[in-house]
Amino acid sequence: MTDVMQRTFRDDLFACLRFYSRLPVPAPRGHEMPDFRTAVRALPLAGAVIGACAAAALLAARALGLSPFLAAALAVGALILVTGALHEDGLADLFDGFGGGATREEKLEIMRDSRLGSYGAIGLTLSLMLRVGALSSVAERSVAQAAAVLVFTAALSRTTGLAPIMMLAPARGDGAGHAALRPFEQALRTAALLALALALLPLGAGTPLAGLLLAGGAAVGAAYATAKLAERQIGGLTGDVLGAAQQMAEVAALLAFAAH
Repeated sequence: MTDVMQRTFRDDLFACLRFYSRLPVPAPRGHEMPDFRTAVRALPLAGAVIGACAAAALLAARALGLSPFLAAALAVGALILVTGALHEDGLADLFDGFGGGATREEKLEIMRDSRLGSYGAIGLTLSLMLRVGALSSVAERSVAQAAAVLVFTAALSRTTGLAPIMMLAPARGDGAGHAALRPFEQALRTAALLALALALLPLGAGTPLAGLLLAGGAAVGAAYATAKLAERQIGGLTGDVLGAAQQMAEVAALLAFAAH
């Protein structure tokens, strides 16, 4: 416990960036996987750094004269490249398991299989279409607003995507879901304040307050719904559930921003 409390914010930020992305950051002290009890406090900032990479791709594409749709596609591609498709993999596995398994055991076995099935392919396709389409709609209004939305949504979705940790027990005795520990309340408060501070980015770029509130509520609702679905389907949490919760939160938030 003492070692956990001695971890600095910088330690947690680097741990999150190494776990959630492929960015070349210094190795943190301790394990590769973040200690979610404290690391959650740095997660919004880590998400914002990841989102900034995608925003840079979006701005560069538009500066080169590419259409909003192509710029949005390249931005989502950059997001996937930076993260190594970590959450997309979880979403695909969840679709495959929940769609193809008849029993809890079958669902968990399918989710552990690295091969992509038809349900997973459909889930990934829908996710990519919705993300690119929604971001393109925002970019058609304002490229600066779209860039700010990308940064904020990356932070928001990774923070709200941890809802399953707060709601569910591990469904297995091993894996990422089992290793992820429930965050400390102080870490959650810090994360919430940091996420609120990052909300100033889309507001400053011209996003209406109603749109921002809708996006926040949509992200929370999507992550909550994913956790409840996992509870019903497999009775608990896995790493794939966490990845799917992030993806669903990101899709929901981007759709909300596109609507406003």
